[in-house]
This record gives sequence, structure tokens and C-alpha cells, in this order.
Amino acid sequence: MEMPKYMTLVTWIKKKIESGELKYGEKVYSENELSAMFHISRQTVRQAINILAQDKYLESRQGSGTYVVFNTTVKREPTKTIGVVTTYVRAYIFPQIIRGIEDVLTKNGYSMQLAFTHNKIQNESRVLRSMLEKGMDGMIIEPTQSGLPNPNFKIYEEIQRQRIPVIFINSGYPGMKIPHVSLNDRAAGLLATEYLIRAGHKRIAGIFKSDDHQGHLRYAGYLDALLKAGYEIHDENVFWYSTQDVPDFSKFEQIILRRIEGCTGLLCYNDEVGMRIVEIMKRNGIAIPEDLSLISIDNSDLAALCEVPLTSVAHPMNVLGETAAQNLLRLIQDHTFKATVDFEPKIVERKSVRVLE
Repeated sequence: MEMPKYMTLVTWIKKKIESGELKYGEKVYSENELSAMFHISRQTVRQAINILAQDKYLESRQGSGTYVVFNTTVKREPTKTIGVVTTYVRAYIFPQIIRGIEDVLTKNGYSMQLAFTHNKIQNESRVLRSMLEKGMDGMIIEPTQSGLPNPNFKIYEEIQRQRIPVIFINSGYPGMKIPHVSLNDRAAGLLATEYLIRAGHKRIAGIFKSDDHQGHLRYAGYLDALLKAGYEIHDENVFWYSTQDVPDFSKFEQIILRRIEGCTGLLCYNDEVGMRIVEIMKRNGIAIPEDLSLISIDNSDLAALCEVPLTSVAHPMNVLGETAAQNLLRLIQDHTFKATVDFEPKIVERKSVRVLE
């Protein structure tokens, strides 16, 4: 005897959910989509969805859609502990971000287990596996080398399978459906480059980080601004570096000097790079901002303490940490909460940019 059409759909959706292909909290296809996929009427689709709702596989929400409510994992006992993973801890913008996270978690009765990866994928693997074993109510994670394919994808799949809420900070892995709380990095690159353009600079170089997704986004914003202004793109004026290059940045001195040749403006990936560029320029008799105007991103303490105080795009730091923690706690209570936030950039003016006559 042939299976009724609605039961064919019921069986198909149950298999998708039980295999983990459709995950807890995910929105399923609309009635119109299922009708077209299975060549059945919307009434038949509704009949199948009603059965799945009765069996506690799906839940229909008025004005929103139909969601998976069947959990394939064993319910975990709350630990009141949040795992926090950053690339670095004690320097640059990280203490302020971590402080913001900790303040919110402490006020809400949660403790924080902190770990860092030094932006190395093997460290990320070790840290995430350790946190999975110990059990966390949620995780706040700064991705490691987010500009490259991630070999730890299976670990993230396991975190999601166990229904542990996660929020990425500062970036995210393209292709992973995990919310993030970040500076709008593309807008930051755009704003910084437009600032130089408004100051009269037409040939603008850029230094960007290749193995972090923020570098790609800031570069995209840099391109957006140049194209919007009608300026030609010069590949020879762009320098890319990676995490491994940072400790000995001076080895690229001659390459960087060639990259900025003919340019009056320079956008640096962050303040740490900006400070190193100021040192390189000083050694080579290039005055900032008289000979080269420089703008960076993050507005860290380094920007203010640099020998030439840097004009910089502000990173939200403490507020970013607070927001990530607040949104994670919301996710723990409501898995459908839209937790992604992109902070719009603002420029803090100092003395590293000259207005051309």
C-alpha cells in the first residue's frame, strides 16, 4: 500500500531532524517551498506539519514560521559557567573586551572560564574540546585565523549539536550560522579611507591582515571608498601580512617602503601596525603626517601613546564585551533570539593625518 503524501513529508522531515541536518531552533521550509518540493498541496503540507507538531518535532509560530523543537541531545544540567575564548588576553583591546564580558556575567550569577589561542588553530581545537568536556552553559569565542578555512569545523558542529549557545566576537567564520558581535569592519575600512580622501589624498596605500576575516572586510571597505571616489585601484600599494609576521614586522621594511611609494595616505589594519609603521617611517626620514598621512583602526591605547598620536577608527571594546555577554544570556533563555550586532564605526581624530592644500 502506497504511503499517503503527507506521511512521506512527515518521514522526510523526521529523518532530517534526527540526523541533525535540521537542528534544534532552526526555521524549516515554508509551506510554499515544501509544496513545490514535494508537488503536493499546501493543505497536505499543513496536515504533515500538524502531525509533526503533535509529535513534538516542530512548532509553528504565528507571523514567524515553523521551527524545529525536537532536541536530539540529552538535556544538560546548568553549570552557570560560560566559556570565553579570545586570541589574546593581556594586551591591546582584549582586557577591555574581557572586562565587559565578566561584568555582565558576574552580575547575572555566572562564572567565566577564560582561555586564549594565540590565534593558532591547534590551540583553538584543544580549548574547545576541553570546554566541551567540562560542560558550559554557553560560549563566547573569538575565531582563530578566521580569514582561512577552519579545520575545527567538526568541533563547532558538535557544540551546535549539543545545543550550546555560542556567540562569536570581533569576527566570524564565513559559512557558519553562528551569531557575532563585532565592529562593522567593512564600514570601518570605508570610513577610514574616506577620511583620507576628504583630506585631499588620492593615492592611498593599505596594510591588511590576511589570516583574519577582519582584514578582508577592512580591505573591502578600503576598496569601496576608492571606487566610490572614482580612484584607480593599485595592487602594488597594498601589503598583506599574517599573524606569524607580527613579532618581526621590521623584516618587511623595504617591501612596505616600496608599497607606499607615490602615496600620500596610508590605512593600517590596526593601531599596532600603525605604531610600527611610524617607527619604520622615522628610520627612513619620512615624516608623519607631513610626508605621509596615516590612519588606523581600533583606537586602542597605542593610538594615543604613539610617538605621533594616531587618528583611528574606534573599536567598541568594553561595550562589545558587555553586548556579547548580554546577548549570550538571552540566547540561553531563547534560542530564537537574534544575537548578531555590528557596531557602526566612528573616527577619533589626532595628529597623524594632514589636510592637503
